[in-house]
Amino acid sequence: MVRISALVREDKILTLSREARTVNAKSAKPPSGFGEGVCDHGVLMGLGQTLSIALKEWDTVCRALGDGRQIILLRKGGIFEDAGQFELEHREFLLFPTFVHQTLAGLKPEAHAGFSPVNEEPAVVRISGAGVVTDILQIESRAQMDAIEAEHVWASPLIDMRFSYKPEKPLYLLLVRAYRLEPVSIQNTRAYAGCKSWVPLKEAIDTGEAKTVLDEGGYGEKRKRILRGIG
Repeated sequence: MVRISALVREDKILTLSREARTVNAKSAKPPSGFGEGVCDHGVLMGLGQTLSIALKEWDTVCRALGDGRQIILLRKGGIFEDAGQFELEHREFLLFPTFVHQTLAGLKPEAHAGFSPVNEEPAVVRISGAGVVTDILQIESRAQMDAIEAEHVWASPLIDMRFSYKPEKPLYLLLVRAYRLEPVSIQNTRAYAGCKSWVPLKEAIDTGEAKTVLDEGGYGEKRKRILRGIG
């Protein structure tokens, strides 16, 4: 396993190091500045007062993050390499639910409730969640995902598709601390359309009163199980 980012304890508050958010892909050692501070707990950190960057994700997965069912996302996009190092474009983001491409075949039966197939994205999008990435892990085998089968709502065909899509690109697992927001409805403009991971919103959304979905202990336990499973 290649751990790209990890948590670090600073003054008894757990936070993702802003100065050491990348690590050489050839090394599993934490970047300088982490030292003995790499820990196995959740993260006590706020989102700031506003956010204007959103990550597009299936509505069912946004809901799974929002109710604490899972704390992970899978990505091949939105992470880039620079001189042998990997970096996430945005560590904090709003969750932008999408509907057209999600399928029942890609979800476990437990996530089928409330699912309704649509032919186009809604004209109005309801933003009710946000996330902070605490870890980025490069997934190197299907067996690693099998080991954390209980930690997500995706069905096997979806996992297989993520591995087979653009196989020359590595697959990354993001561990995400989710936050609940007072729901805000925004117009789903043409600027937000298309196959893109990140969308800059026309207007920032207030996140000052955001509440964590899981407390520190709950998030920390899930995080430990996933890290142990990935190996």
